[in-house]
Amino acid sequence: MEMEREKMNVSKELSPDSASYHCSACHGDETWNYSYPIRGRAKSRSLSASPALSSTKEFRRTRSLHGPCPVTTFGPKACVLQNPQTIMHIQDPASQRLTWNKSPKSVLVIKKIRDASLLQPFKELCMYLMEENSMIVYVEKKVLEDPAIASDEKFGPVKKKFCTFREDYDDISNQIDFIICLGGDGTLLYASSLFQGSVPPVMAFHLGSLGFLTPFNFENFQSQVNQVIEGNAAVILRSRLKVRVVKELRDKKTTVHNGLGKNGMDTEGGKHAMQFQVLNEVVIDRGPSSYLSNVDVYLDGHLITTVQGDGVIVSTPTGSTAYAAAAGASMVHPNVPAIMVTPICPHSLSFRPIVVPAGVELKIMLSPEARNTAWVSFDGRKRQEIRHGDSISITTSCYPLPSICVRDPVSDWFESLAQCLHWNVRKKQAHFPEDEDENEDEEDS
Repeated sequence: MEMEREKMNVSKELSPDSASYHCSACHGDETWNYSYPIRGRAKSRSLSASPALSSTKEFRRTRSLHGPCPVTTFGPKACVLQNPQTIMHIQDPASQRLTWNKSPKSVLVIKKIRDASLLQPFKELCMYLMEENSMIVYVEKKVLEDPAIASDEKFGPVKKKFCTFREDYDDISNQIDFIICLGGDGTLLYASSLFQGSVPPVMAFHLGSLGFLTPFNFENFQSQVNQVIEGNAAVILRSRLKVRVVKELRDKKTTVHNGLGKNGMDTEGGKHAMQFQVLNEVVIDRGPSSYLSNVDVYLDGHLITTVQGDGVIVSTPTGSTAYAAAAGASMVHPNVPAIMVTPICPHSLSFRPIVVPAGVELKIMLSPEARNTAWVSFDGRKRQEIRHGDSISITTSCYPLPSICVRDPVSDWFESLAQCLHWNVRKKQAHFPEDEDENEDEEDS
């Protein structure tokens, strides 16, 4: 009763306009139209210029600190099985199970390029999907250009049934029911880059060098694929970052980077914008320059720090075990709603990595005192230069990547920590011999 009265009192204090505020990420903030500004954002200002206590009512938060509600439909036919017994607004991650509105009919197979050891598993998987399950198989065109596949006469009839596509040219986002990756973690990152909106469920087989994000072994792939097709699998929603890069048009022939499929462009006000969905991290570094990078970091419009060093990493919980871990960040479970900010070799002993709520918006710009430009990359791709006047806005996307688990999200994560990163592996301390314990007891008596 006390909580209900408290909520009623709070609602009375709010103005009538405040009732219309809602999670912007769930109501159109993910569109590709750049003619509309981000709603509810105050102009950038330093913390020292924060409004006085009496004027705090002028600032109203329009974005939840917990981040956007994730979209739980993946591709045309897949979604998270709802648990009717749950009373939480956000479903318990451990209970998230994959289900299908309709039986899946199309699958995208992503194979690591230039790896001869994957040719046989690739052939076996494709033939099984086509002949045993009568599925439509999509592959990238350059995969079939491999000489070993092109010269295989037995594989020829199967190869003719493939649907092919080319990255940056063909949009397959509404044609894929689920994805199978053969290789390492890079294949999962590549799958994420192909889908700038809703991502179909991803089943990743460990056939690469590390395999932190690829939990499945290929030995018994038939039974595992059947379980996924039947909807009998746990799924973990790996949050992604929505990154918007705004650049000034410095010449009439400015190149538009259209690498990730649906990067938008806004030429109003002498600027153009690009948007990316990032699974691991955004890295801003000093590039080829010998000078320190000097970039300002804003959080929800407030200047929080200036990074002077080799650069800064903004990562998801999934990316916390990648480049950020090498730079000293904590390893965060993918179900934790957060964004990690990790400096790269900072010129300050007190600059430690931090974790901020998933719902904040970070904005990174070159500091006015910067002696050189900076460079930015997205999951290690699409690297480009950032100059004075350009900005990088980062927040949590409402389109996560649904990664299928072998067992469950917690068990799979700790298994990867132990097997791939050898987390806390050391020789155990030897115990005292029993006779020494007895001698010590006699001396005490």
